[in-house]
Formats: sequence, structure tokens, C-alpha cells
Amino acid sequence: MANSTSSAAPVASAPYEVPAQTRIGHVHLQVTDIDKALGFYRDILGFQVVQRFGNQVAFISAGGYHHHIGLNTWNSLGGPPARKQGAGLYHTAILYATRAELAGALKQLVKANYPLTGSADHGVSEAIYLDDPDGNGVELYWDRPREQWPLAPNGEVQMYTRALDLNGLLAEA
Repeated sequence: MANSTSSAAPVASAPYEVPAQTRIGHVHLQVTDIDKALGFYRDILGFQVVQRFGNQVAFISAGGYHHHIGLNTWNSLGGPPARKQGAGLYHTAILYATRAELAGALKQLVKANYPLTGSADHGVSEAIYLDDPDGNGVELYWDRPREQWPLAPNGEVQMYTRALDLNGLLAEA
């Protein structure tokens, strides 16, 4: 029997791409105190508690989903706040459906006298930045409709960072 080896060149395959409809389902945050975390996520931002297990974990959501955010103290009960330097989660981004809804969230933060760490107009979105009580970064934002996104001549999205008019945003609340 003759030795049969293929002399055909390997076929280049396209790199795998995650399906376009894939979404981030939820985030799980380590917090130092469940009640303190709920004071922020439930009482200020308005998430609803779906389920709670004492001082170890709480699952919270918007609109009755099983959970958008898990808060746990499994490895962090009474510990130090989140690190600002080194590897780790930079922020959790919470997407609002409309600019008016984002304005409502900003109004709640102002009412609670909760400090912001920043805000920005990114062209594709408008965002408010803050830290939760444990120092975990939080971004509250809304996306402009795709047809309003800034594009380069080659069609690529051209995000930028410009000042966000917080008073103009609040006027929509």
C-alpha cells in the first residue's frame, strides 16, 4: 500500500466570533457588607431584590429578571474596599434604554447627595461614573441610536470623550 500524505495547503479558517446576539447576562460583585451594598444598588439605583441569603448573597434585578447583579460576601465580608490599582474589574456598566431614564438615575444620585467620579459624552453614548460603597466602579449610561454614532470616513465607529452637560441631562428627568 502506498503512503498517502496530503500535499494540499492547510485551509485558512476565519477566527471564531461570538454570535452577534450574545449579551452579558449578569455581574457578581464581592462586597464587604450586603446591607451597605443594598443601600446603594436597591435604595439609590432602584434595583429590586430577587433573592437574599442572609449576609452572604443578594440577587438584584431590573424588571423581574432572575438577576442582573449578584452581591456576595463569600471572600470579602468585612474586608477592605476594591483595589484601584492592578488587575480586576474596572467598572460595571448599567445600560438605560433612554436618555430620560439615565436622567432619572442622575436625579436619584443628586437627591441622595451621592458623589460622582466623572461623566462623559462618548459620541455613541452618554455616561455617568461613580463608585459603589465598596469602591467598585459603576458606569450608568444610555446608547444613542446607531444612526447617530460618529463614524470615520472608512465607516469605523469613532468614539471620543467630551464633557457631558449634566444640567442638560438633569433637565430631562
